Amino acid sequence: MSHAPGLSLVIDTDTASDDAIALLIAVRTPGVTVKAVTVVAGNVPLPLAVRNAIVTLDLVGGAHVPVHAGLAGPLLRPLETAQYVHGDDGMGGATLPDPSRVADAEHAVDVIRRIAHDEPGRHTLVTLGPLSNVATALLIEPDLLSRFRHTYLMAGAFDGVGNVHPLGEFNVWADPEAAAIVVDAPGDKTFIGWDISRRYSVMTPDDQSRLAALAPLGQFAVDINAKVNEYVAEHGLAGFDLPDPIAMAVAIDPTIMTKSQAALISIGTDPVSRGGTIVDHRFERGAPNARIAVVVDESRFKAMLFAACAD
Repeated sequence: MSHAPGLSLVIDTDTASDDAIALLIAVRTPGVTVKAVTVVAGNVPLPLAVRNAIVTLDLVGGAHVPVHAGLAGPLLRPLETAQYVHGDDGMGGATLPDPSRVADAEHAVDVIRRIAHDEPGRHTLVTLGPLSNVATALLIEPDLLSRFRHTYLMAGAFDGVGNVHPLGEFNVWADPEAAAIVVDAPGDKTFIGWDISRRYSVMTPDDQSRLAALAPLGQFAVDINAKVNEYVAEHGLAGFDLPDPIAMAVAIDPTIMTKSQAALISIGTDPVSRGGTIVDHRFERGAPNARIAVVVDESRFKAMLFAACAD
């Protein structure tokens, strides 16, 4: 493990099954502090995403982490969820306890701004959902991301293979105008796309059996992905993949990202390109605006996941 000592995370999430496992990894990895969880609509409507975040934090030892609700929909578009993938509740229909609390009163956008303003350079921002909250904060405070150590985004599909559109990965597709604001903002950013998840985070039946044996948390991780497992089986994957957890793993330990590249990215917002993360490969292109994960060490990612689920 080679993350920065005293790593502190601000996590923006649209909490469904894979987000929940990302929260588990963040809370249970030694040396990592979760400063705040901010919630956005995406995988599920905002009230469900808030509920799922609190229930997950309760189960994984994060009941002390502040949770703040944010935007209930994209900047300019109607909300379209991914409940057909994650289940109506976003958690695969798993039997889960009721949440211990409601969200804190302060709005997620204000929280992101306050933490960045009051403690510049101390925290890493990790985004796991549509970028509506972060973009709204940037519209108010354009240098926001430069006040974080780094921003890691589970966003995009850099091989051009979308999951809800020919080019579009869900988080970018759901609010492409927000993604366009974020990608162009100053500050160090690393994108971990759905292409990385498909290649390096697929949980095979053997992986799932090993995870379930690490009860109760490993069983929780398997149970909440039951609907995803059914969905991906129809779409050619050997098991459920974990886009948000592998992005979280890179944020915690960037050395598991064994290859990356600086890139100039633009976001597709028209009907043909909606949600596309389009990389400019021309010789005459402008300066890079982000870094893209190209290869992540699958065995080290899974080792981090198994360690977080173990007692």
